[in-house]
Amino acid sequence: MNKPTRAPTPSLPQALTPEDALVQAQDAQTAHAPALKPKPKPRSARTKAREFALQALYQLIIGKNEPSDIDLFTRDLVGFKKADSVHYDSLLHGIASQKRDLDALILPHLDRGLEVISPVEHACMWIGVYEFKHCIDVPWRVVLNECIELSKQFGGTDGHKYVNAVLNALAPELRGVEVASERAAK
Repeated sequence: MNKPTRAPTPSLPQALTPEDALVQAQDAQTAHAPALKPKPKPRSARTKAREFALQALYQLIIGKNEPSDIDLFTRDLVGFKKADSVHYDSLLHGIASQKRDLDALILPHLDRGLEVISPVEHACMWIGVYEFKHCIDVPWRVVLNECIELSKQFGGTDGHKYVNAVLNALAPELRGVEVASERAAK
């Protein structure tokens, strides 16, 4: 008579040291986890001020609201306390009072009318031109980069390229000595 055969018993796993168990758990996590994005670089108070100013200028363009009303609304937004409120004030109120002059500087560098420019791109250009003219303590390349980043963050897909082209064309006009000395150094 044949004896029934037994299924082989599975071997028991060997006991792991706590260190080995930790390494094994970490390996299992990284094998199945998606690649982690690096943490975004913390934004400066001035960058935050530009972001809030952009939102306020958008309201000025689209809603045609009064700057004082926009200012009250914007100051109540989450995160405003971390922004440079002096720079924000300068941008919002300075641009609101000089928007026609700023548009006159921008217009010759456009390939279309201001009425068809995205409000976000328009506001980014206002910020750039205003800072070129009035914020001499901010290097022109920083102004340019900040406006490009704003338009990437808040604007359309390729809007930042348009903002870059217009502000790059205006920089030698408004910051001639600074731009020329930088280009001569290269």
